[in-house]
Amino acid sequence: MAFVNDDNITDLAVDRWATARPPRLAELMTALVRHLHAFAREVRLTEEEWLAAMEWLAATGRISDEKRQEFILASDVLGLSTLLVQLNNRFAANATPATVLGPFHIDGSPPAEYGHDMSDGIAGTPLFITGKVVDTSGNPLPDVILDVWQADADGAYEAQLAEVDEARLRAKYRTRADGTYCLRTIAPLGYSIPLDGPVGQLIGQTGISPFRPAHIHFLIDHPGHARLITHLFQEGGDYLDTDVVFGTKDALITRFELRDPGPGPDGTDLETPHFHAEYDFVLQPHG
Repeated sequence: MAFVNDDNITDLAVDRWATARPPRLAELMTALVRHLHAFAREVRLTEEEWLAAMEWLAATGRISDEKRQEFILASDVLGLSTLLVQLNNRFAANATPATVLGPFHIDGSPPAEYGHDMSDGIAGTPLFITGKVVDTSGNPLPDVILDVWQADADGAYEAQLAEVDEARLRAKYRTRADGTYCLRTIAPLGYSIPLDGPVGQLIGQTGISPFRPAHIHFLIDHPGHARLITHLFQEGGDYLDTDVVFGTKDALITRFELRDPGPGPDGTDLETPHFHAEYDFVLQPHG
């Protein structure tokens, strides 16, 4: 029997975890053990530091619930979420690039008709986004569902508002027969990630900006095509080059054109100025 010493502990642990099934689990766990041990050796990790890390992870779990996913936020600010997006979404050059899901997506957003105002009276400058959903050959895709969510004009999601207990600034739109869509909302604001939890406390000990640029989330999952999780970012907005979750991409930066009062893209008359953005989503076919 091999007893533990400094030289063999890693090999012993790897051998044990190599018994995991299925084989992919064994591959993941043995690599994790090797890298964790290498990290501890490289930084000469102390027992006090490891205990602090365990307490940080426990606090991250305690603050997470169905509305707040602090572990996702941790993955985002470490750049791991974006790395996984890059590794797992190898799209054609003309396909819309993917980016991070973020911690605020929830299932069950209400369905919305073409041009429906998902802001439902929430204060802010009206924003219309119109365009098409097509495949990489340019063919329009009908009946595609666009799951849309965003922060409000103060930079807050409903999960951050104690008085809100329902879907807010969320909707599922559907493309028409020619692949076109039209959504109405309000212009979002760039915002800080939540700083009242373990991730925020860690960020507070760095020189990292906690802000995200103004953006709107889209999740598009259509049969026969790769699922697309992406954002649209407002051109000229703050924090585009310092996005705390590394989510900004050139192809997703979109002009929000400010228009005078008058007819909106959905045909309704607006008494105030409003923004109009145009964007065509290009989905990657399977195979």
